[in-house]
Amino acid sequence: MQAKRATVQLGRSVAMVFAMWLFICVLLIAAIGTLSLVGAWLLPEVVLLIRRIANAKRFMVATWTGHEIPQAYQPVTGRLRQRLRTVLRDPGTRSDLRWMAAFYVYGWMGVSALLLWPLGLAVDGVWSGLLRRRPVVLPLISRLADVESRWSAALLKPSPQALLAARVDELAATRADAIAAHEAELRRIERDLHDGAQAHLVALSMRLGLARRAYDHQPETARRLLDEAQDQAEKALTELRHVVRGVHPPILSDRGLVGAVRALAAGSGLDVVVDVDGLADDGPRAPAAVEAAAYFAVAEALTNAAKHSGSGQASVRLQRLRNAVRVVVRDEGRGGADMNAGTGMIGIQRRVAALDGSVTMTSPEGGPTIVDVELPCVW
Repeated sequence: MQAKRATVQLGRSVAMVFAMWLFICVLLIAAIGTLSLVGAWLLPEVVLLIRRIANAKRFMVATWTGHEIPQAYQPVTGRLRQRLRTVLRDPGTRSDLRWMAAFYVYGWMGVSALLLWPLGLAVDGVWSGLLRRRPVVLPLISRLADVESRWSAALLKPSPQALLAARVDELAATRADAIAAHEAELRRIERDLHDGAQAHLVALSMRLGLARRAYDHQPETARRLLDEAQDQAEKALTELRHVVRGVHPPILSDRGLVGAVRALAAGSGLDVVVDVDGLADDGPRAPAAVEAAAYFAVAEALTNAAKHSGSGQASVRLQRLRNAVRVVVRDEGRGGADMNAGTGMIGIQRRVAALDGSVTMTSPEGGPTIVDVELPCVW
């Protein structure tokens, strides 16, 4: 019954107001009124507690209305002075305090719901039982819950300044991750060139020099050295191809994302089913950076599945959304995977975050493991 759900919703609000009166006010007054190190330390903790209560209210409103309320807070980290500066300057703190002050007034609305129940049972019973009309009192409880939720949603919605500050922090973190990923990629390329291709090219040069000296007097030795030089040249080419594939796989340029992923699936050692929705080999293509990020995400996920899942089966879904490319890789293995356990998925997270995308992984014990990547894309 809707009135019962509304009564529970309003009752929780009353309990929240009562708890805030008991704890938050006392702690906030103590933190502001105490001119000491203890009061200074207490203030950020009180603000963090208010954030948790505000988030709990956001969850309650979302449960009732079906619409989530975003949050935008600056992280409270660092030394005491930095923590104080953050909580005092954060627009989210001011929004929460405004909501808290207003909630102290309208949050008691739930008490009226309890008073309406006896009246509703009496009046609505006669109204609907004898006069065959729709109830008029109990539906008011649902309307009270709607009003209370709308007011909370309006007050808890982040201000434009808070959203802008949160976006700046997000972009700063994304930029730092992109720089770190770029530096790691450069170090990897340098290491591969130095330890692989360069070593083979040095050995090739030495063998060619020895073969030239032995050519006139020891033709058999010169021939053997030339054979070894050819082997070194082939190894150097293999290493160079490996480095190039790590920068931007040529198969992406040749076949596009769909063809490249199908080639990955064929060479993964697993029985992989590739499902394509809205993407075509001869259709519009995503930007090169988006295709590369999606390709490497699939490659890393399939590699992890082959190494750790214990399953011989996996699936890849490539989906074209209105303003994004979505990649979902699933394996039916043992599960229990941790996205932060290795450097591979962390690198994928950074690469995707640099494009303002998202990576999520679900991997309960017993499987399945699902890696979901979404990359913004303008078609």
